[in-house]
Amino acid sequence: MADLTTTWLGLTLNSPLVVAASPLSQDVEAVATAVSEGAGAVVMYSLFEEQLVEEQMAAHRFIDSRIDMDAEASSFLPDVDVFAIGAEPYLAQLERLRDRIDVPILASLNGTTPGGWTDHARQLEARGASAIELNLYEVVTSPADSGEQVEERQLAVVQAVVSSVRVPVTVKLSPFYASVPAFVRRLEHVGARGVTLFNRFYQPDIDLEALDVDRKLVFSTSRELPLRLHALAILSPGTELSLACTGGAHSGHDAAKAIVCGADVVQLASVLLQRGPAHVGVIRAQLDRWLDEKKYVSSNEARGVLALGATPDRHAWERVQYMRLLDGWQPRNHGSEGGR
Repeated sequence: MADLTTTWLGLTLNSPLVVAASPLSQDVEAVATAVSEGAGAVVMYSLFEEQLVEEQMAAHRFIDSRIDMDAEASSFLPDVDVFAIGAEPYLAQLERLRDRIDVPILASLNGTTPGGWTDHARQLEARGASAIELNLYEVVTSPADSGEQVEERQLAVVQAVVSSVRVPVTVKLSPFYASVPAFVRRLEHVGARGVTLFNRFYQPDIDLEALDVDRKLVFSTSRELPLRLHALAILSPGTELSLACTGGAHSGHDAAKAIVCGADVVQLASVLLQRGPAHVGVIRAQLDRWLDEKKYVSSNEARGVLALGATPDRHAWERVQYMRLLDGWQPRNHGSEGGR
């Protein structure tokens, strides 16, 4: 068997397979099953900035609606055990996971402004988070927001969180930057220790019958993996940051593809939600078998062997390949005119 030990964000993991941020981490026993089957780390579901703001506003409305109801109203406060607001439920779940499993647990913060994220990050560190994954998931709807303004705003969030904690911070990116390598370099300069490629952007569909927005959850497929592979292969030779692949990894072969392109870890979400947390063991066995077949003694030995500059054709990841693919396209033979 190959040695699957890896290092991610300075943390030693017994496997490069990581449970990605998803509803799975709301179930302690499901997470424990994934770890027992070979997951090397766990990223918790995301704590959203909008969610906290909405809960806090609801609490204020609840309290304000009862002002001057009776002689005791000026001292009225709801029971915090009944009316939990803010990050406390998330922190409690982090502690439950920390008590149950013995692999690194990352908290996931999803926000667009520095605001209270520094306080939340410190609380997560104090409750036992091994690292923080900061998800820069922003849907820009105003034409007044330029790309430069969005990037500056996101860098300010990262820098604020990094400066508030001692644990490593990794940044989960979307693919929608004019230059992913340039933005990753800027993230490194403000203190990020890693990047996760890529978050799956909000893409609502349209229900033509109801004339409404269709907001159903759509799982990833392996067809989404090549976008991640391309970015990993380009980034890995030129950065010291830890690289995580997320989105589209559904098998051991998918994980192997990400690793040979330079990923330190491969995050799994959709496949575990579809097949169950024990499926980590199937993916781990497939990855181990592939490494043995290719005579790699460890996953570290295979890492980056097909990254930019390491392939036999140094231009394999560049734009010229698209032109060659188009030049080589031939129409399918559908038979003679007489056979129609």
